[in-house]
Amino acid sequence: MTEHVTGGLAPDPAAQDPAEEPVCRRLVGRTAVVTGAGSGIGLASARRLAAEGAHVVCADVDEERGKAAAEETGGLFVRTDVTDAGQVEALFKAAYDTYGSVDVAFNNAGISPPDDDSILDTGLEAWKRVQEVNLTSVYLCCKAAIPYMRRQGRGSIINTASFVARMGAATSQISYTASKGGVLAMSRELGVQFAREGIRVNALCPGPVDTPLLRELFAKDPERAARRLVHIPVGRFARAEEIAAAVAFLASDDSTFVNATDFLVDGGISGAYVTPL
Repeated sequence: MTEHVTGGLAPDPAAQDPAEEPVCRRLVGRTAVVTGAGSGIGLASARRLAAEGAHVVCADVDEERGKAAAEETGGLFVRTDVTDAGQVEALFKAAYDTYGSVDVAFNNAGISPPDDDSILDTGLEAWKRVQEVNLTSVYLCCKAAIPYMRRQGRGSIINTASFVARMGAATSQISYTASKGGVLAMSRELGVQFAREGIRVNALCPGPVDTPLLRELFAKDPERAARRLVHIPVGRFARAEEIAAAVAFLASDDSTFVNATDFLVDGGISGAYVTPL
């Protein structure tokens, strides 16, 4: 997920143009499939993986944004509804047919709609829609990617979960939280099941990230954003590029002994009791 606040972000003295950030070219010759590549964490990750040398396959339901991401990264765009099994299978086949391998699957597409709220107010249809996009899509993408990786004897799957699956919140998004908990459990099990075939599966758990998805959510409720911001020890939301750096690490051979983990990138939220003034 990504949450939003208009204004209120603490200054980030470390922020710089992502194009100027050093990269190590750790993924030269490898193929990375990124879902939700048209914006937010997905777009930042597509850029970073391309900078690391990967062939990037950009999947998004938004054709305009997805094509723009593929053009920018020199990769391939495949329009994909990640809740459709046939389209997901076609996505990974296109990646393999075009580049000859499927080395990295960053299963990132997700939604956080305003009608997903307290359990007392969230209707069944809203619940189901979030589960389909956030959890079932990860199942479908893993199911499609793993056979290619098994044939290769290696692969890295990175599933976007969230810190909210590890912590409770009074400002609930019940289906979102439950869906990300499912991603954690599934990633852990797959990581264990396929470890000896050279396939690593990790759940990426970002804290709140300043992305369009977060902005859309919090624009309607600035108080909700403020209540979250106060709990972040570093005093600001993450930049999408910071999450993308973690994706690049998990995709690369620098993380070959990192498997079946809940990989937290949350600015210290999950470790905090009382935050700095």
